[in-house]
Amino acid sequence: MKTRTAWNLALASAAAIGLAACQNTTSPAGSTSASSSSADATSTAASGAEPAIAAHASAVIPRPAQVVAGEGRFVFGPQTRLVVAADDAAARRVAEDFAARVRQLRGFAPSIDSGGKAGADAIVFALDPKSAAGDEAYTLDIGRDGVRVQARAAAGLFYGAVTLWQLATADGGKGAASIAAQRIDDAPRFVWRGLMLDVARHFRSVDEVKSVIDQMALHKLNTFHWHLTDDQGWRVEIKKYPRLTEVGGCRILAGAAGRDAEGKPKPYCGYYTQEQIRDVVRYAAERHITVVPEIEMPGHAQSAIAAYPELGVTDVVRKAPPVSPDWGVHTYLYGVDDSTFGFLENVLDEVVGLFPSRYIHIGGDEAAKDQWIASPNVQAKIKSLGLKDEMALQSWFVGRIAGHLQKHDRILLGWDEILEGGKLPASATVMSWRGTKGAVEAARDGHDVVVAPDRQLYLDYVQSDRDDEPSGRFPISTLRDFYQFSVVPAELDAAQSKHVLGAQANLWAEHRRSFERIQTALYPRLDALSEVVWSPQARIDWNDFQQRLAAQMARYRAQDVKASDVAYAVKFKVEDGADGAAPKLALSNQTGFGEIRYRTDGQDPGVDAPLYTQPLAATLPLDLVATTFVDGKAISAPRRFSARDLSDLSTRTSAGLRPCREGYNLRLEDDAAIEGKGDGARASLTTNLIDPCWIYEGARLDGVGRIEVRVGQVPYNFQLWHDTKNIVTRKAELGGALEVRVDDCKSAPIARLPLAEAKRSDGLSTLQATLPKLAGRHDLCFVFASGGHDPLWALDRVTLRPAAN
Repeated sequence: MKTRTAWNLALASAAAIGLAACQNTTSPAGSTSASSSSADATSTAASGAEPAIAAHASAVIPRPAQVVAGEGRFVFGPQTRLVVAADDAAARRVAEDFAARVRQLRGFAPSIDSGGKAGADAIVFALDPKSAAGDEAYTLDIGRDGVRVQARAAAGLFYGAVTLWQLATADGGKGAASIAAQRIDDAPRFVWRGLMLDVARHFRSVDEVKSVIDQMALHKLNTFHWHLTDDQGWRVEIKKYPRLTEVGGCRILAGAAGRDAEGKPKPYCGYYTQEQIRDVVRYAAERHITVVPEIEMPGHAQSAIAAYPELGVTDVVRKAPPVSPDWGVHTYLYGVDDSTFGFLENVLDEVVGLFPSRYIHIGGDEAAKDQWIASPNVQAKIKSLGLKDEMALQSWFVGRIAGHLQKHDRILLGWDEILEGGKLPASATVMSWRGTKGAVEAARDGHDVVVAPDRQLYLDYVQSDRDDEPSGRFPISTLRDFYQFSVVPAELDAAQSKHVLGAQANLWAEHRRSFERIQTALYPRLDALSEVVWSPQARIDWNDFQQRLAAQMARYRAQDVKASDVAYAVKFKVEDGADGAAPKLALSNQTGFGEIRYRTDGQDPGVDAPLYTQPLAATLPLDLVATTFVDGKAISAPRRFSARDLSDLSTRTSAGLRPCREGYNLRLEDDAAIEGKGDGARASLTTNLIDPCWIYEGARLDGVGRIEVRVGQVPYNFQLWHDTKNIVTRKAELGGALEVRVDDCKSAPIARLPLAEAKRSDGLSTLQATLPKLAGRHDLCFVFASGGHDPLWALDRVTLRPAAN
């Protein structure tokens, strides 16, 4: 296959460069020094009276395959010329893009000299079609008197310019920059370096999509997987079927978010016209990114069936369903009659006309077979085709669609469920999301694969257990988790490994309502992914990556990109004092990287603020602000810990409580503002879809006589399929209550906090109750006895108060 040939070329190029890197680089692979990144390209000595090379001389992400240090520095400023051959339109486009990016961050744009000669103060962008390196490889040679960026193809030249731009912006300053002399020879490890963005659940504008594509390009990622259809929305215009967007492109959001100020339904709508699609595809192509569309089938089809009910299992479903406001596994599948296939083929005909990509993603995941099982018509179809069961029918379905795509010279790509039920068409490619088992099976069977396992590379998982963590799924998926991902499954031998095209991170958007939330989910975990799929394995170094990331975080701020700083944000923990002494406050961050500096007067700390070295006395009242610094620059926003009295020290938020069970734990954004009205800030609440139950571990109850709990309710807009039967409900008494139990969640309640008042508010409500006199430390268990599971109740925070005098 063509894709395998391309992969082999990239691998050979990267392997050759990687070997040279191991032999020649000034920084040994696997170094654990936190400052090793600056050794990659920093000159060992600058001649004469030249000033020292600026810090972060090699602040490039992803880490290049080979960096050899030179001597001296190149001063890059307004006087610098960008030189391209007069007849080289591709090189000029790269130079123009580079100049625009420099203007944005450094405040000046170097002039472009077509047909000029190299010389002092010149950066040459040159294509060399005779180069033996791959199309995405490049060479960047920086000397005292000039710079040369060279590649065989435009993609490589673009990536070389991106590397130079990173070096030129590493200090975060304006005006002229000083770049260390060095030579970089670089090429990617994998040909598929991908990101998936779900716009079906929460729609994103064209400009927002372009912003994501821009950042992909600056990380040398080359495949944008666009999830355009799902149960909750159809987002691509199909001219033959206008109701797909007229009806399927709109839904009524669950809960308060789906009502206007007068209580009337408020539609949530959005789709891309075909011209907008072409615009995005062109925009991506200019940045050497291929856009791969996903049109879901046979499941995740509810929005299409809402628009055209005849597409569904019509002898089971007699009327059109709504476009779903719910998350989870739905049971609406496409029918399997010829007219439905005619619809799907017509849709795909328009899709392939919009997207030049060789790959067309058809989903194939989570196709709950309930309706097919219940349908006499579908059962008759299975019998007439001589198939074993519904799984075999889906395999037949996939094969029929693959055959249609082959007529357009396109490759069917699907989630790993397409392996089930029968023989997968030889041309099909598998994207493995349920771990890497599907990738191993497909590669052993001769299929190309893209690895995208959910627990390792899903960006909708939360990044921490912090109080200020936004909404998302559990378990926690940290920056380091992404960086330590191994692309090629260990079970594959050398021949089978050649089928691994690369890896992809996926961002499902159920719990990412705003674009800011999209950005904080993406960055900087996307930086980690980019290095994993680009850099040679021998160049993967966690500590070195963090040093380079400090400069990248500054670039994000300069570009107004809302990257998450949670890996470096200061976390506060109240610790008991020894022998009855006053409690202490311990400060830390997730990675243990950088210096924590703090102030106790409520002001933001600077680089000259006290350095945190050991837990601080929690002297009340307390207003402490702390920030993590690297090389004298903040890498996190300031975080505050305030406490007026001992009760404040007892407060635990929902993120700080332990869920009673694993599985189906979510951090949900409330469907209404905290105050219950308007479009104000919404709380993020940690809860469990099966059993909303939490434990406050080791609560000190000496002198405690009251409890104060802030609670919220969200609509139960979740479809759990076969797990629905496992949902726990507790009998409500007098309208329902939050029950507090001690030591054992099955013990009798020691307090009941009535829910009547909270039920009347869409926002958060504070409940209070007295507690019996208890001494010592005990676990407190909190459960809602509300008589049902909709709405879904959640805790926001718990505070223990002293007994009233």
